[in-house]
Amino acid sequence: MASPAPRILAMGGASVQPSSTDWLLHQYLLDLSGRERPRICFIGTASGDDAAYRAGFYATFARHADASYLALFDIRVDDIAGFLLDQDVIYVGGGNTANMLAIWRLHGVDKALKAAWEAGVVLGGQSAGAMCWFDAGLTDSFGPALAPPKDGLRSLPGSFCPHYDSESLRRPRYEETVGSGALPDGYAADDGVGLLFEGRDLAEVVAALPGQHAYRMERRRGNAVEETQLRARLLR
Repeated sequence: MASPAPRILAMGGASVQPSSTDWLLHQYLLDLSGRERPRICFIGTASGDDAAYRAGFYATFARHADASYLALFDIRVDDIAGFLLDQDVIYVGGGNTANMLAIWRLHGVDKALKAAWEAGVVLGGQSAGAMCWFDAGLTDSFGPALAPPKDGLRSLPGSFCPHYDSESLRRPRYEETVGSGALPDGYAADDGVGLLFEGRDLAEVVAALPGQHAYRMERRRGNAVEETQLRARLLR
């Protein structure tokens, strides 16, 4: 059975392809369930249920877990809430955050995920699949310019910015939006980094490779911003 402790692993960026260097991060996510072979469901709404993304997930995870997929563009599940509550881990993929949240709300997935989280199912995801749990984030959902929407699921307080080391515009734009008050204080993460939250509190930062970090971003007087690097435990 899943642990009753509400936990979310928010990853700055990660690949589910078998050749990826991110497997240690994904193994950490599976281990949070406390089961030798956990049940894990992948939700790829943000990518439009992309078939290649789904195939990569199965190729990587089916060897280590009982893997399943929740499709929302070709729905085959009658009871979404019951299906998600029956998982040990739920993994949300990257893509268009705004579109994903709109579709989730249309089908009640937002409420089902909240119920699963409160019941102890481990939630996780990368990029859009990490940003969605927070109050707000920095997304390219509306075009090349990074925008600060504030309609996240609000399971976690504040804002989140993924891909902090791999997309050059992320850091200056996040500093700008937090400094102006357009986004609340929050966290940023490099690719390959996961922030584990227990309840609504940060419990641990982990990294798949050396030199990858997470950051706490806080607004100070005026438009000043303080960026604090958070030490990550290197996974082995």
